[in-house]
Amino acid sequence: MAHPTRSDAFAAPGAPDLARGVGTFAATNIVVANMIGAGIFTTSGLLLDQLGDPRLLLGLWLAGGALALLGALCYAELGAALPRAGGEYAFLAELFHPLLGFLTGWVSFFVGFSAPLAASALGFAEYAGRAWPSLLAGGDPDLMRKAVAIVVIGVLAAVHLRGVAFGARVQNVLTVGKVVLIAGLVAAGFALGRGDLGHLGMAAGTAGAGGDAAHAAFAGWRTVGLSLMWVMFAYSGWNAAAYVGSEIKGPERSLPRSLLLGTGIVTALYLGLNLLYVYALPPGEMRGVIAVGAAAASRLFGGAAEAVIAALIAFALVSSVSALILLGPRVYFAMARDGYFFRAVGRVDPLTRAPSTAIAVQCLIAAVMVLTGTFDQILTYMGFCLGIFPIVAVAGVVKLRRRGAPPFRMPLYPLPPLVFAVVSAAILVLAYLERPVESSIAVATVLAGIPFYALFARRRARRQ
Repeated sequence: MAHPTRSDAFAAPGAPDLARGVGTFAATNIVVANMIGAGIFTTSGLLLDQLGDPRLLLGLWLAGGALALLGALCYAELGAALPRAGGEYAFLAELFHPLLGFLTGWVSFFVGFSAPLAASALGFAEYAGRAWPSLLAGGDPDLMRKAVAIVVIGVLAAVHLRGVAFGARVQNVLTVGKVVLIAGLVAAGFALGRGDLGHLGMAAGTAGAGGDAAHAAFAGWRTVGLSLMWVMFAYSGWNAAAYVGSEIKGPERSLPRSLLLGTGIVTALYLGLNLLYVYALPPGEMRGVIAVGAAAASRLFGGAAEAVIAALIAFALVSSVSALILLGPRVYFAMARDGYFFRAVGRVDPLTRAPSTAIAVQCLIAAVMVLTGTFDQILTYMGFCLGIFPIVAVAGVVKLRRRGAPPFRMPLYPLPPLVFAVVSAAILVLAYLERPVESSIAVATVLAGIPFYALFARRRARRQ
C-alpha cells in the first residue's frame, strides 16, 4: 500500500500551498547552482594528495559525473511521476515507508543543506576577503569572515522569502553568471595562460601503502573509494530539481530535462576546471592545496590575477548559498505538512507563497554553524550521510515501474538504477573502511532520527 506524502490535515485550514512558478530554465539553473559549490574549488588538491596521479584524479571526476548522470536519470523518472516538494523525502515515504522519508529529511536538516550552506557562506567570505582585503579589516579576521558569511546568508534569505518566482529570477542571474565565468576561466586559461599538459604524466610523490601486494592493492581501493565519495559530495545537487517538484511548471517534461541538462553541464565544467588545475600546476605544487583555483590562476596569469579569480569564485559561491536556501526548506516544509515535523515549519506566507518559517529555521541553523565552526572537518561525514538515501531512492524506480507506466521512462532500464546502487554502495563500504570514525558518526546521525520519528508519528496519529 502506498504511503501518502502529503496530508492537508496537518496544514492550517485554508493554508496556501506552494505555487508552480519554476520553468525548465530556472529548474536547470537550480541544479547547476546547487552542484557547483565549495567542493570543486577546494577538494582537487586534497584528492591529488591522496591519489598521487593527475590522470587518476581526472578519471575519478569523470566517473563521478557519469554516476551523477545515472542518478539523475533515475530521479527524472521518480520526479516526473511524483512531482512534490521534498525530493527524496517524498519518494521514500511514498514508495517505501514514512520512516525512510523522515530519515532522509532528518539528514538533510543537519547535513544535506545547513552544513553546506554554512560552508559555502564561509567559502564566500574567504574568497571575498582575498579579492577585497578591506572587507575583513577592522577586527579579528576570523570573526570578520564569520560576520560576512552570516550577512550573505541573511541577504539571500530575504531574497527567497519574497517567493519562488522572484527567488528563481535572482537564481537565474547568479547561475548564468557563474557558468559563464567558469567557462570563461577555462577558455582563457588554456588560450592565454602559462601551463603545461605534461603535468598529466607527473606523479605527486605520495607515499605507497607498504606491505605485500594484496594489502597495497586493497589500501589503494579504499583510497579510491574515499576519494570518489569526496568527488560525489562535490557533485551533490544533481537531484536538486526534484526538491521543488511541486513548484515546477509541467513537471512531467520539465523536471527530467532540468536534471539531465544541469548534471551534464556541471560534469563538463568540472572536467574542464580540473584539467585546467593540472595544466596550471605541477602535481607537487597542487597536492594538499585547498584554494586550488586561486593557486592555478596565479600560475597561469601571474600573481595579480589571484584577486580577480578570487572575486569570481566568491560570486560563484553566492549562487551556491542562494540555491541551498531555495531547496532545503522545501524538505522541512513537506515533512511538516505530512505531520512528521514541527507544524510551524509547514507555514507558507500568504502573500509570497514561500515556506517562510522553514527558510528562517534553516538559515538560523547555518548561522549557528558559521559561528561555532562545527562543520570545518566533516567532509567525509557529510559525504557518507548524503550517500545513503539516494541508493534507496533509485531502488524505488523498480516499485514505480510495477505500478504502471510513469510519465518519463529512462533509457536502458534497469541498468542505470542497478549500476548507480552497486557503485554507490561500494563507495560507502570502502570509505567506511578508510575512515571508520567519521563514517560511524554519520550512521549514528541517521539512527538518532528514529526516536524523533516515533515522537512525531505518535503526535500525528493523535491529531488524525
